[in-house]
Amino acid sequence: MKKRTVVSALLVVAALGVAVAQAQGMTAQAAPNPASTLGGVQLPLSQTMQPSTSALAAALSADRYTFNLIGFGRVGYYADTSGTGRPLLLLTSVNAAASAYEMRPLFEAYRGKRPVYVLEWPGFGSSDRPDMRYMPQLMTSALLYMIDVIGQDVDVVALSLGSEFAARAALSEPRLRSLALISPTGLSEARTPAEVADDPQKAERLYGILSFPPVSALFFGLLTTPQVIDLFLRRSFEGPVDPGLLAYSVQTARQPGGVHAPLFFVAGLLRSPDAYAELYSRLQTPTLILYDRDGYVNFTRLPELTQTKPNVTAVKVAPTLGLPQFEQLTQVTAALDAFWKGLP
Repeated sequence: MKKRTVVSALLVVAALGVAVAQAQGMTAQAAPNPASTLGGVQLPLSQTMQPSTSALAAALSADRYTFNLIGFGRVGYYADTSGTGRPLLLLTSVNAAASAYEMRPLFEAYRGKRPVYVLEWPGFGSSDRPDMRYMPQLMTSALLYMIDVIGQDVDVVALSLGSEFAARAALSEPRLRSLALISPTGLSEARTPAEVADDPQKAERLYGILSFPPVSALFFGLLTTPQVIDLFLRRSFEGPVDPGLLAYSVQTARQPGGVHAPLFFVAGLLRSPDAYAELYSRLQTPTLILYDRDGYVNFTRLPELTQTKPNVTAVKVAPTLGLPQFEQLTQVTAALDAFWKGLP
């Protein structure tokens, strides 16, 4: 019965994919939800901070708080400030079930040694999940305010698509003293200017299809079944999927409003059309990239980046498939510690 459920889910997802591919060739209007006035401009930020009241069970055994991002709502984060030294800020990936649990191994490895924080992106985890437009500027605004909350220089470790938001913030925030990017997106093959220019239009058309209520309910319902989440996680683990991560991913994906932000991710609206040119090639911040293989992205342009940017170094953490903090934690912390030791 389990196998039949998985096969049925994949068939429906595949069928939706065919419909989406066909729609990308047609002229179609996007169907955005009512938007806050982001438009590339940083949102005004409230000075309110309070303990989290999220109904979602905690991903970490740590204090959980929220701050109010005006124009959005409550943004959640975890904190353990028992350690000393420069604070460490951990940033999750973005997917249908993103949460602080993705960074749990690193949080546990460094808590008590230095202040450690984990931000949960707007629309995910213990953060609010309103029906609105989720764009890179919103995520970056949340990150910049998180640095204000911490109130001093920070070292940032970001996972997957979170790396793009971190790099964008580093271009304007001098208190972001270093970046460590785990299996970052945006380093795949170079794209032509025409492809880059057309990307947002395709993404909007795809979002218009996915956000149509009958489609979104069916698509997201299938995408967040335990069987399908397990299938996706298997592509990120060399060995067995971490059972705690799987269980929590299912739980967080089923929270009220959980469909809204992931649809922007699936449509491609949360990634930069050309992260290499727009973000990574412009970085002046000391940056470490941890990589090996990844079931969803590749690192074709990584050698070019490290050769042209003396502030960027890369360390291969093998064998891993995108979540090395779960399977090769010792290698990851050794690379991070060596990197931070060399910082001014």
